[in-house]
Amino acid sequence: MTQDTGMWLDGHLAPVPDEIEALDLPVTGALPPELSGRYFRNGPNPQPGRPSGHWFTGPGMIHGVRLRAGRAEWYRNRWVRTRELTEDAPYVRGDGTLDLTAVPANTHVVPHAGEILALVEAGLPHAVSPDLETLGPRDFGGRLTTAMTAHPKRDPATGELLFFGYGFLPPHLTYHRLAADGRLVESREIKVPAGTMMHDFAITENHVVWLDLPVVFDLDLAMGGTSMPYRWDDAYGARLGVMRRDAAGDVRWFDVDPCYVFHVGNAHEDAAGRIVLDAVRYSPGDFTTLWAMISGAADPAREAGLLDKASLHRWTLDPATGRAAEEPLDDRAVEFPTHDDARTGLPHRYLYTVSGNAIVKYDVRDGSSSAREFDGDVHVGEAVFVPAEGARAEDEGWLLSIVSGTSSADLVVLDATDVTRTVASVRLPRRVPAGFHGNWIPDS
Repeated sequence: MTQDTGMWLDGHLAPVPDEIEALDLPVTGALPPELSGRYFRNGPNPQPGRPSGHWFTGPGMIHGVRLRAGRAEWYRNRWVRTRELTEDAPYVRGDGTLDLTAVPANTHVVPHAGEILALVEAGLPHAVSPDLETLGPRDFGGRLTTAMTAHPKRDPATGELLFFGYGFLPPHLTYHRLAADGRLVESREIKVPAGTMMHDFAITENHVVWLDLPVVFDLDLAMGGTSMPYRWDDAYGARLGVMRRDAAGDVRWFDVDPCYVFHVGNAHEDAAGRIVLDAVRYSPGDFTTLWAMISGAADPAREAGLLDKASLHRWTLDPATGRAAEEPLDDRAVEFPTHDDARTGLPHRYLYTVSGNAIVKYDVRDGSSSAREFDGDVHVGEAVFVPAEGARAEDEGWLLSIVSGTSSADLVVLDATDVTRTVASVRLPRRVPAGFHGNWIPDS
């Protein structure tokens, strides 16, 4: 495939050409009145005439829907205006240093300490306004000198935002802790053998869980101009690391079977003091096939094949024995696991995933699952859980997802207690390209 015909420029991944706005969107069903806020969803969207060389490197565009008082007041989409987009600034400067503001900011969007941050794991976060205007990069008073992961974890008890930065230059991994008021209060290097593509991590009440897996930075690929210079390396090995959040002691590493994980569901500590991690696992063969597909080196027979490679998996890490037990939770192909954010790092019962044209709800306590399938040639986005006010059950609330076809899209609101039931859908004024991650940002 050439750069102009990469699969990330066609079909459900094809970018939209401009920024628009629409007011008073049509609603089918009844939007819950307590859904007062904004649903934002980020993803790559190359500008016309400036195609990206890889799906993961297109400039970020956030699609937003404003809900209030049972109405869908507006839709708008805006590019995140980083220096890469507005100035064509290079990520690697002439002196070999990195410009952490020259990034696509295309992976996630999260609220913290009164700001909304657009994230990509290669650089600094960029703040955007509630109306999706770019406010600029954030380095937390100059204290953040590494990139920031697109998958930070908010501690529901303390309000802290825990995150990390990884890179192909030392330090390869740095742990950061952002206070609830937005102050960066801790940064600490974590020793790992080399730079790996560490996309996600997990936290528990007392620990951080690292994913040191065998997808490594390759200098030869970088020198050859590959936009994502990472490859599978059997020799690197695979391990999960457990680190106390109070910085007492070193990281304890647990060897696991070779695999790769893009996305963690959740983790917690069980009654025996073991660390339990639920995540979406790729086998070595499935990862290398997927990596070739999304890099454009192989032509997927169908776009849905991007998600037909991984399944939900559980690791139980036992500090008493130093061993990790692994078990599949299902054989269904899934991605983009989510949960009630109030359960982050704590025991959880439910996880929500995407599987082809369906949203799947897992009850990890009894092993059951249920699914909401959507008809037609559609792309189903990550399902974001929004708890109901005063919820007493973990699944009491709604799931929000953008379901997009070839010419139109809907923001779908499902009953999380029964995912087969659609509460409401909001017709958007255009299709929305398949992207990555979104968030519900309540007015409160």
